[in-house]
Amino acid sequence: MEKGRVFVSGGTGFLASWMIKRLLEEGYYVNTTIRCRSTSGSTKDVSYLTNLPGASERLKIFEADLSKPETFDAPIKGCIGVFHVAHPIDFEGKEPEAVQTEKSIKGGLGILQACINSTTVKKVVYTSSASTVVLNGKTHTDQVLDEESWSDVDFIRAHFKDFGASYFVSKTLTEKAMLEFGGNNGLDVVTVIPTFIHGPFLGSRCPGSVRVSMAMIFGDTDNYEMLTKTDFVHVDDVARAHIHLLEYPEAKGRYICSRIGVTISELYKFLSSRYVKYKMPNIDSLKDVDKMKLPGVSSRKLLDTGFQFNYGLEEMFDDAISCCKQSNLL
Repeated sequence: MEKGRVFVSGGTGFLASWMIKRLLEEGYYVNTTIRCRSTSGSTKDVSYLTNLPGASERLKIFEADLSKPETFDAPIKGCIGVFHVAHPIDFEGKEPEAVQTEKSIKGGLGILQACINSTTVKKVVYTSSASTVVLNGKTHTDQVLDEESWSDVDFIRAHFKDFGASYFVSKTLTEKAMLEFGGNNGLDVVTVIPTFIHGPFLGSRCPGSVRVSMAMIFGDTDNYEMLTKTDFVHVDDVARAHIHLLEYPEAKGRYICSRIGVTISELYKFLSSRYVKYKMPNIDSLKDVDKMKLPGVSSRKLLDTGFQFNYGLEEMFDDAISCCKQSNLL
């Protein structure tokens, strides 16, 4: 069943590529963008997109750059819905926080302006991050937060300077700017706030969030501190939540999308019993891993719209491990 044409930014990314797969399966025509070759310096392999069922008839790929918002006019023209998934990622701090934030906000607002110019876009769904909710320093780790909570950028700068602060700040300020612009200009903007996205992936590269989630299986001890207390969600559930909110007429504001939260001890027990062939770290080595213990989050608002999660922790790891084996990463 044909449902019209939609736009997905950052088409080669982990979530965006899976969303394209889902949208094609559900009958949508899809426009997507990849970074301009003149900017990225290389030609990306997009065969994992062009080989998707339905892609030859219903997928169009454009070049665009968040630092040049005008490049999004053409791919958004004629679309009824927009999914803004792309975001500049620089966990190593190669760019100053202000530069990354300006690029992110300028790109996001440029996309929103292109939506207004199109006259056809009915709704925009922006992909945010749980880092816009849980990093405020005022909440206890045992608390469960909802969409009313916002991260404090001053707290982030003070406590996460060497741990992705520029990404967390830019995500927080971009989500606020997107919602404010939509409200001021009569454009329907909804944000999805996923926690750690895990599960299967398209292409041969293992996405960063999957690699961190699988730190015990890969033996990446440097990533253990990010798993002290972690909320996970399957990539397909996140993709489905985006599409659900596009189609749900009463969707307003922010929606947390998270399936399950586990401590590092619980994760160790789960992994070591389910995947006995992989050598897990001794649990005693994890006792001092506590740098990233954060409050939990609630998906109640999303569930109240009628959305249902389809996957648990078992499927997340089963699917991710299967993809890693196919790509010879395990």
